[in-house]
Amino acid sequence: MCAGPRVSMMHQWGLLITVLYCQLYLAAAQHWRKALYPSAFRVKRGTHSLVNPTFQNSVEDVNLLFEILLAGLQIEGEDKPFVIPDKELASLRRVQKLEVICEDVLPKRLSEIRRLTSHLSQRRGALSREDFERTVLTMVYTAQTLAHTTSQHQKALWGDALLQLFRAIQEDLTPPPRTPQHN
Repeated sequence: MCAGPRVSMMHQWGLLITVLYCQLYLAAAQHWRKALYPSAFRVKRGTHSLVNPTFQNSVEDVNLLFEILLAGLQIEGEDKPFVIPDKELASLRRVQKLEVICEDVLPKRLSEIRRLTSHLSQRRGALSREDFERTVLTMVYTAQTLAHTTSQHQKALWGDALLQLFRAIQEDLTPPPRTPQHN
């Protein structure tokens, strides 16, 4: 009879430890996402439902993003607006999320982009879907900024940042090398 309460207490402790472990795991996972794009987790006035926003949630969204990029999406700097030249595409409601990502989440200063590329070069494993999307969009912004930069020194810095972002995307898309099997 004495074993009953002891077993119940052990189950409670086991459950408590499991819950604590899960909380620590989730906090650690969120910490690494925060490290790449910290502004994605800040609630902004008027965008309370867009904490950690992502644009691509379906194949249709991926196709729409591709169409928007082909139409000439302009992710301007801190003081300039987000522009989609195609009025029909720009009027879609789903584009509002993309606008929030481009204006409020993506890094715009060279120092922020260099910090991002440093974190990307140190990471292990594949990027999350959200971080992959943001890294591609940051690469688009960096390429557009490079094209409008006139100073040779600034061109070299922005060009290096673009190259680092490209390498991060390339590494993420490249399958890991297969190890030879010994028979």
